[in-house]
Amino acid sequence: MRKLIFGTTFLFAAPFLLVFLLVGILALYVHHQTSSVVAQVGNTVAYAALPTAQNTMAAEIIESDGRIEKIRQFLTRYGSPLEPYAADIVEAADKYDLDYRLVPSIAMQESNLCKKIPAGSNNCWGYGIYGGKVKHFKDFKEGIYTVTEGLSKNYKQNGLVTPNQIMAVYTPSSNGSWAHGVNQFMGELE
Repeated sequence: MRKLIFGTTFLFAAPFLLVFLLVGILALYVHHQTSSVVAQVGNTVAYAALPTAQNTMAAEIIESDGRIEKIRQFLTRYGSPLEPYAADIVEAADKYDLDYRLVPSIAMQESNLCKKIPAGSNNCWGYGIYGGKVKHFKDFKEGIYTVTEGLSKNYKQNGLVTPNQIMAVYTPSSNGSWAHGVNQFMGELE
């Protein structure tokens, strides 16, 4: 008898429960649609809240030279005041057809990336500094371009390309440590 009562109750209650749930879902859907639309005039719809950008993808591709970022990170890691000039270092190297790693590596070897330079010289490369003579630049940018051009014209054009070859003229009194240091820093920038 209990099974008969239970079966009969289920048979009559299930359709009502199903209709109740469908009406509830429909009411929620209609409420959601009408609450987001404030007014509709012609083909224009005004929303109380803008639709979300969920489940959408956007991509922006920015082309840049990875060498600039390598130089910037190198200069930043060592706390160099040359960091804002990373693009100038690469641009000058390209202009004078020189390895982009050479100028910052020489600056690291000569002045700990401009931390130890003659006062007011803006000369991080030991360029034109010997005895009591000090070559001054108006700013780091001028220094970068002047040194890069000088390395290209006075060294590269004479077949002196590697730090070991450059050392023989750039700092002839070095026992090899200058070239070793420059090579090490160029290796960090690879």
